Amino acid sequence: MADSLYDKEDDASTTEKKMPSLGVLPEEESILDRLMTLISTRVERDIVLVEVPDRKGAYLRISPNITQAQMKAWRKMAGEESKHGLDPTKFACQVIGQTCVGMELEGEEVFDDVGNSLNFAAQEVLKMTGTTRPVPDAVRSFFGLDPHVEGAALAILEAAGYGDTVETLDPTSQSSTI
Repeated sequence: MADSLYDKEDDASTTEKKMPSLGVLPEEESILDRLMTLISTRVERDIVLVEVPDRKGAYLRISPNITQAQMKAWRKMAGEESKHGLDPTKFACQVIGQTCVGMELEGEEVFDDVGNSLNFAAQEVLKMTGTTRPVPDAVRSFFGLDPHVEGAALAILEAAGYGDTVETLDPTSQSSTI
């Protein structure tokens, strides 16, 4: 009588099938792991180009990564807490001047003599605009017209997400087979 508990099989392939591997098998990533990976990734918006109206071929390279703390500081610098209240053009100049990381002309980025990207604090820009203060003077002079300054600032705030709508989903309308 053969008892399967005591029978030995010499077939190595059968033994391999019964024995668990001692190596680490790749585990399937859980939904929690995927969420942790997603959350740990820094959220940052790409550089955008903002056209300067009436300055043919001129564009500003803008980093639209704007925090609420920056917005608060810019509003304060534009007089929000003063007796006269917030000056929208000065606020717009803050938005533009503080987010500008470079300038382009006819599709080519412009650099200073040592290879640095130009912004409104660059000596070359201050000299070109005949100003001594990057914000608001150089910004206003560079644009030439206050409505263009305010329009550019609105475009920058939009690119930063300060106009995005957040979509909601009704969980009861989704299929339970997902």
